[in-house]
Amino acid sequence: MPLTDTDRSEDFLRRVRGLKAARTANGPRLYQPITLLWAVGRARRGEARTLAWADTDEAIGALLKRHGARGERPRPDYPVLALHRAGLWTLEGHVGEVPTAHGDSALRNWFAEQRPVGGLAEPFHDLLHRSGHSRVSVIEALLTTYFAGLDPVPLLEDTGLYDEGVADDAAGSRAQETVVDAAGSRVHEPVADSAVTAAAQYEKWCRLLDDRAETGEVRRRTGRRNDPVRSAVARRAVLARSRGACENPACGGRPADVTDAGEPILEVDHIMDLAKGGPDHPSRMAALCPNCHAVKTRGRSRETLRATLLEAALAAHLRMRGAADG
Repeated sequence: MPLTDTDRSEDFLRRVRGLKAARTANGPRLYQPITLLWAVGRARRGEARTLAWADTDEAIGALLKRHGARGERPRPDYPVLALHRAGLWTLEGHVGEVPTAHGDSALRNWFAEQRPVGGLAEPFHDLLHRSGHSRVSVIEALLTTYFAGLDPVPLLEDTGLYDEGVADDAAGSRAQETVVDAAGSRVHEPVADSAVTAAAQYEKWCRLLDDRAETGEVRRRTGRRNDPVRSAVARRAVLARSRGACENPACGGRPADVTDAGEPILEVDHIMDLAKGGPDHPSRMAALCPNCHAVKTRGRSRETLRATLLEAALAAHLRMRGAADG
């Protein structure tokens, strides 16, 4: 039976959590997490899975110089070999067996002589390109395991993983169907999820938010007010909850067109502005059609609508989590 994305995600996380890293008095060394986050960023952008060793050495070496905080040297051969042994990295084009991640000059010489082509193992690269949930889950696992007491934001920014789109699925990754709208035009829409499926999707996003809160958010680790990764997770939860419909009870609108990723054209909004202290949580956020979003933002009735949305969002949140528990 083919593995599902859930199966692959669980396998990937199990391997990541089982990695062995040398420890210092301040925590584990960052060779492997820096290398993995670089690969996750490449997968997200749909870049080539494998690279020549010279290119890999240059890219990861530069990241180790900039973001190594526990005595790491600019030696990508160490983490690449460790990840290869863990089944997370492929090395191709070499002669003979791949050495273990021990030694110094012998490892450098092996890579200089063999010049292997390598990258994240193909099933995991493809998964992290397609699945926003898998992508954010592994980012969170790496931050929790390796970056206690550190500010990971500059590294996430350098690897292209610190924005509110990081949890989005890749364009075209959602199943679509062709329907005829009220004007008789044929349009593509995502295949509708069942209520049970929508509740399960909502629950998995909320659990990731709960885990993020328990293990320490970027805001507490770094003093930064905004955490785009958390916002990305909360945004995906709200979209799963909405099932493509505007969450303004007085609207019920469902835009006929969809985005390139097959998502409904809905704008996820913090009902109480994040900049003014509004919570970054689905229970205080709503998916709105562009018209209702404009009313909530600058309409004369915006305060009335804001109160309505706060009540509706909390009720929807409790209903969805209750359905998942039931």
